[in-house]
Amino acid sequence: MISCGPQDATQILKVVTGQITNITSTSADCSGNVTSDGGSSVTARGVCWSTSQNPTTSNSKTTNGTGVGSYTSNITGLSPNTTYYVRAYATNSEGTAYGEQKTFSTNAQQATPSVTTGDITNITTTTASCSGNVTSDGGAAIIASGVCWSTSENPTTSNSKTTNGTGLGTYTSNITGLSPNTTYYVRAYATNSQGTAYGEQRTFRTLTASDIEYGSFTDSRDGIVYKTVTIGEQVWMAENLAYLPAVNPSSSGSHDEPYYYVYGYQSTNVSAAKATTNYTTYGVLYNWQAAMTACPEGWHLPSDAEWTQLTDYLGGEDVAGGKMKEAGLSHWDSPNEGATNSSGFTALPCGYRYREGKFYNLGFYGDWWSSTQLSIIYVWNRGMTYSYHHVTRNAYLKENGFSVRCIRD
Repeated sequence: MISCGPQDATQILKVVTGQITNITSTSADCSGNVTSDGGSSVTARGVCWSTSQNPTTSNSKTTNGTGVGSYTSNITGLSPNTTYYVRAYATNSEGTAYGEQKTFSTNAQQATPSVTTGDITNITTTTASCSGNVTSDGGAAIIASGVCWSTSENPTTSNSKTTNGTGLGTYTSNITGLSPNTTYYVRAYATNSQGTAYGEQRTFRTLTASDIEYGSFTDSRDGIVYKTVTIGEQVWMAENLAYLPAVNPSSSGSHDEPYYYVYGYQSTNVSAAKATTNYTTYGVLYNWQAAMTACPEGWHLPSDAEWTQLTDYLGGEDVAGGKMKEAGLSHWDSPNEGATNSSGFTALPCGYRYREGKFYNLGFYGDWWSSTQLSIIYVWNRGMTYSYHHVTRNAYLKENGFSVRCIRD
C-alpha cells in the first residue's frame, strides 16, 4: 500500500494581482482574486506594496477578508510622485502566496491653483471689467474661477463675485451692481478640490453721476430736443417722450385707437396741454396703440427683452430702479428709496391714466410701455416707485395711459 504525504499548500494556493486604478498623489486602488485556496481555508488576503520590488506582507499591506474570490484594496498613505510595487497576497494554514507584481507612480502633490489678476477696464458709474488668468490647476481640476470684489481690501468669494467657468486660461469678468464714486478692491480667484487661490489685488474707483456723457436728439416732427444716454450697448432717451399730435381727457380711452394724455389736463386743446407744467416736466401719457407709433424715425418703443437687457446690465430688477430714478425729492416723493440715477436714465414719477378714466400717483409712480404683448389686450410694462429701488415688470390693459421711453434702432 502506498501512502502520500500532504501537498505543499503554498504551491497550490493561487492569487492574481489585478489592475491599479484611481491613482492620486497619496492613494490608489488595486484588485486581487484568490482563485484557489490550496485545500485549506484562506485566513487573510489583500495587497502589499513597497518602493522596492517584490513586496511581502512584512511591508505595507491591506487586509480584505478571507476565502476565495475577488476583492479591491484601497492603498493609502503614499508619497506623491513616487513609484510603488504591488502584489496581491493570500494566506492559509500552510503559508502565503503572491500574485504577479504590478507597478505604478503616484501623482504629483496637489495644491491650490495659481491665478493672476488682470487690468480693470470699462469703468462706469456702476460697472467695470476685470480679466483673470488661471496659470496652474495645482494638480486638480479647476471647478470655478472668476473675480471677487468689495469696498474692503482682500475680497474673497464670500463677497460679491463672478463665475467664469472652469479650466486653465484667461477670462474676463463683468462686474456689475456697483455704486457711483466708490473705491473697490478686486482679486481674481480659482478653486480646485484643494481650495481657493487668489491673484494680486487691484483697486479702482467708479465714475460719479456727473461723469455720464449725455447726447442729444432733435425730433423733426415738433423740434423738441431730447437728452440721450448710452447704457451698456443701448442708447436711450434720457427723458420721457413728449410727442403730442392730439390730446384727450382722462375720461376717454380705447384698446384699439390711439389716445394721448397729459397728466391733470382734461380737455382736447394741444396748445393748452403743452403749456402745462406737467407736460413740460413729465411728457405725455400714451395708451398702447399710441405708444406703438409715437417714437420718431430711428427710434422705437423698447421690447420687453430690451427692458430686461437694461435692468440686467444695471444689476437686475431688484436694484436697477435706484440706478434709473432721478435722485433727490424735486419730483419723487420721499423717501425716493435708493435713487442715485447713476445710469443717467433719469426716470421721473409721471403717474398714469388708469383704465377707469382717472389720473393717479404723480410723484409716486412711473410706468413705461414695452412693445411686447402678453395677450390680445395685455402688454408688458416696467414700473418704478418712490418707496423701493426695484423695477417692476407687469402686464396691463392697452387702454391705460403710461409714459414712453424710446430706444435707438
